[in-house]
Amino acid sequence: MKPDDLKDMMQRAQEMQSRMGDLQKELATRRFEASAGGGMVKVTASGALRVLRIDIEDSLIGGEDKAMLQDLIAAAVNAAIHKAQEGVGQEVARMQQSMMAGMGN
Repeated sequence: MKPDDLKDMMQRAQEMQSRMGDLQKELATRRFEASAGGGMVKVTASGALRVLRIDIEDSLIGGEDKAMLQDLIAAAVNAAIHKAQEGVGQEVARMQQSMMAGMGN
């Protein structure tokens, strides 16, 4: 490997690291929504995998519905986190493909 090749590779690695940081910041601003119970419980999560909001239909709030409500909240939160992870994974894969294509030039 020539010294110039190594220098180029190091420069590209630094560029990729910087772009990954920018991507993480951008993804943290994205919102992912999922629901459970036919839309009775909705959860919104960020690309940083944080639950931002939980909306519960008024008809669910009641003493005997507590167990069902807890199950629905758990299902909606898990679905929102899963969607957020998928979105993040897709963007990271796109960036990696772009960077690998650039290294081949």
